[in-house]
Amino acid sequence: MKNRVTGIGGFFFKTKDPDGIKQWYNRHLGLNTDQYGWSFWWKDKEGNDCVTQWSPFKEDTEYFAPSESSFMMNFRVENLVELLEVLKEEGVTIVGEIEEYDYGKFGWILDPEGNKLELWEPVDKAFL
Repeated sequence: MKNRVTGIGGFFFKTKDPDGIKQWYNRHLGLNTDQYGWSFWWKDKEGNDCVTQWSPFKEDTEYFAPSESSFMMNFRVENLVELLEVLKEEGVTIVGEIEEYDYGKFGWILDPEGNKLELWEPVDKAFL
């Protein structure tokens, strides 16, 4: 595979008070937060519109399971199905099944320390 990861799709973390932390980042850092956090819009090298998501989650979320980490990174990938096949052959732990939405496909893996990583094959134009 030529390109596995093409960028950061998002950074997700647990917090005791997601709404309070979003307000803090809005007030002190100017992030125009919404119910999901903050979307950073940017252009890739070909000039396509892209997004990276910053999202605080409630501290008791199960979304990061089976990881016990307080954060989860989301990486943008080009071909999720092919990448997951290659990673499985390499002995990487795959978590769950691929999920598909209007804005892209998602898959999950664990790194050697048990951190859950979300892999996202985006459809950036779905956000426009």
